[in-house]
Amino acid sequence: MELIQEYFPEISEDQRLKFKSLQDLYHDWNLKINVVSRKDIDELYLRHVLHSLGIAKVQKFKKDATVLDVGTGGGFPGIPLAIMFPETNFHLVDSIGKKIKVVNEVAEGLSLKNVHTSNARVEEITGHYDFIVSRAVAVMPTFVHWVKGKIAKESKHELKNGILYLKGGDLSEELATYPKAKIYDLQDYFKEDFFDTKKVVHLPLKYKG
Repeated sequence: MELIQEYFPEISEDQRLKFKSLQDLYHDWNLKINVVSRKDIDELYLRHVLHSLGIAKVQKFKKDATVLDVGTGGGFPGIPLAIMFPETNFHLVDSIGKKIKVVNEVAEGLSLKNVHTSNARVEEITGHYDFIVSRAVAVMPTFVHWVKGKIAKESKHELKNGILYLKGGDLSEELATYPKAKIYDLQDYFKEDFFDTKKVVHLPLKYKG
């Protein structure tokens, strides 16, 4: 929890309490439905919460913006981002029902009014979003194919509408066919060794009506 306050000192008391509640909520639910590894539960704030908030260092979402979290798993990066941006609308999607059950319970436990969930494959989701976020659920070409036609037409942010993808390692081959992709190294924002190879990739995508 100290990590969140160190890197995001501007958060309100309500946000601080919500972030603090994550440990107990995920610990309790993980005993019933194992969505986060035992090791990762002990380092929840580093490996999941702060990692998710790497996106917040790259782009601050505006009021009434819409963000789709694909393959959210236990709610990452969507839940931490929803706490950080309470006036932004988040749609968290996962094809595995038990994971969405945990996400729903965590969102309810935190009284997050800006989180909507779907137990579905992303290809089944309709609608348009300012940004699509995810944590390395597939290689970029596959992911781009999945989210085709889901980007909103009008850009309201500093970055153009598109994908904000949390990835690690050498991405040169994977991004070779995407000259407009920009890589943000998370070690530029966070000093912990965990972030040495972690990145946020921004890939602008065109609206397709």
